[in-house]
Amino acid sequence: MILFPAVDIKDNKCVRLTQGDFNQVKVYSNRPVDMAIRWEQQGAEYLHVVDLDGAESTSLINRNAIEEIIKNISIPIQVGGGIRSIERIEELLSLGVKRVILGTIAVEDPQKLADLAQLHGDQIAVSVDAVEGKAAVRGWKDITSVDVKEICERMEVIGIKTLIYTDILRDGMLKGPNFEMYRQLNGETNLDIIASGGVASLSDLQELSAMKLHGAIVGKALYDEKLDFKEAMECLRKE
Repeated sequence: MILFPAVDIKDNKCVRLTQGDFNQVKVYSNRPVDMAIRWEQQGAEYLHVVDLDGAESTSLINRNAIEEIIKNISIPIQVGGGIRSIERIEELLSLGVKRVILGTIAVEDPQKLADLAQLHGDQIAVSVDAVEGKAAVRGWKDITSVDVKEICERMEVIGIKTLIYTDILRDGMLKGPNFEMYRQLNGETNLDIIASGGVASLSDLQELSAMKLHGAIVGKALYDEKLDFKEAMECLRKE
């Protein structure tokens, strides 16, 4: 299982939100690149970057921070946050981003997702942020009636292989992931499932790893020093 340390960027600073609430912002570093280098030095194989301003802006506000990260680390990065156009996808890929993460498009415009999959299938992942299995869109502001399993079916048909699933009610709460949902998604689909939201301990990671998930994203637990990344990597390698 790949362990993805998260670097969430707002106004070119490394921050964390609680349950996606922009009124609950904690700044951890004025230089996101420093955090990226730190995680690579501790053994990270892949970095998860979120452009928190992306959902609110038509321009790539955090381009400088993303570009600096890519120039200063050798591991691949995936980037998500407000990516809704071919222009934004190609801009990020041209910077050296390995994989872009689409969210709202996957829920609201299945045909556009299919068209994008034809162009950049292997370089696209879909992120579903949900409450009780129903997808949220536009920076978690709106909860839809679209079920995550419906999105998974679409993905398999059009050939997108990677799903990042975030349980919004658990994100940033350090209360453990939604294990039951991950078991269902991993057992009922052929997708590469990446868990996101709620990871708080080594035992959480061990349980996710035992499910044979593709990966897990860890954020707040690392930044609040509830979890040691190097120790977590060593633990997973032994399994």
